[in-house]
Amino acid sequence: MTQTTIKINDAYLPYLDCTSRTQIYYGGSASGKSVFLAQRAILDLVDGKRNYLVCRQVSRTIRGSVAMELQKAIIASDLSEYFSINKTDGTITCTTGKQIIFAGLDDVEKLKSITPQNGAITDIWIEEATETNKDSVKQLLKRQRGGDDSVPKRLTLSFNPVLKSHWIYQEYFAGIGWADEQKEYKSDGLTIAKTIYKDNRYLTPDDVRDLERETDSYYYQVYTLGNWGVLGDVIFTNWRVEDLSEMTAQFTNRRHGLDFGFSSDPAAVVNTHYDTSRKTIYIYRELYETGLTNDILAGRVTEMIGTERIVADSSEPKSIQELNNHSVYAVGAVKGKDSVNFGIDWLKQQTIIVDKSCINMQNELSQYHWKKDAGGNSLKIPVDKNNHLIDALRYAYEEEMQFTWLI
Repeated sequence: MTQTTIKINDAYLPYLDCTSRTQIYYGGSASGKSVFLAQRAILDLVDGKRNYLVCRQVSRTIRGSVAMELQKAIIASDLSEYFSINKTDGTITCTTGKQIIFAGLDDVEKLKSITPQNGAITDIWIEEATETNKDSVKQLLKRQRGGDDSVPKRLTLSFNPVLKSHWIYQEYFAGIGWADEQKEYKSDGLTIAKTIYKDNRYLTPDDVRDLERETDSYYYQVYTLGNWGVLGDVIFTNWRVEDLSEMTAQFTNRRHGLDFGFSSDPAAVVNTHYDTSRKTIYIYRELYETGLTNDILAGRVTEMIGTERIVADSSEPKSIQELNNHSVYAVGAVKGKDSVNFGIDWLKQQTIIVDKSCINMQNELSQYHWKKDAGGNSLKIPVDKNNHLIDALRYAYEEEMQFTWLI
């Protein structure tokens, strides 16, 4: 088996045999980085020297994302006869005896017991690594102990960038003086490869046009050009991150919100507690997942809040009714003229404390910003992107807002 039997983008060929301890593949949307890493993993298993632990923050999101990329890589490389897939155990096994094992960083018990059938874990690949926190990744590295010292161990992170305040930027980029125009950094311990859509020769013209027509300057820089974000006009600055794990049992004044999604947009659920006297919202749990039908979503919501009330996006009455049919106490949010800005103004008057596990809420709060005119002046109109959990948070607190709609 050689690398030429799989169609690998030229930009990634130098990294097929990269042995740096830490490897980072990041950049713009549709740059092909996840496809390449799936191809490399398959080739490594065929070579018979490496076992992979492939992770995302939430275990349920693996099947519809990185696991699918690996299965597609096996099929595209015409290697299906050499691999068996066990969806129950979350493994892909090659006839060489080497394995890919899937686990979510939220599945602590599984992570403790992971052992390949042949050898040790040599590679950890974390997809959508900006969903993670630093402590979780450090704990994960303990799974690479032992094994054959002649096979270098590797930690691989892949993601689209977010803000420069993110721990990954601070940990790996800030200290080396990384600049946006750079494409690569290499040392014995660290390799960084930045790619964008122009590096993916398999994109269609329509794909390219969609990426190039982005009008918001922040999202163009981050998702089209793959640059780390810098926001000077974020909407929310009244929030911080804490470990709420020892407080949740005391949360009794709970409020829950739901923003529907399915394919490109995730279903977003937020669980909170409101301290009325201190005007403080505690966000202690989130769900942020694509591909959930309403019956599956109903099960997820029930697991999270039981029979408690949840306020959902009223623009989908059919979905709300389907949740009700599955014994979820869901009601539609009351909307009116300027309800979004009113909700934002009310939330800005609160103190918002986010549990350290709620990474997607942290990412949304840190990136939510106002539109700007051609002169760069704020229009006080929020950019309607990456705000699914924020919308759910507004729905959850509509009763507390106590405003009069101007219809």
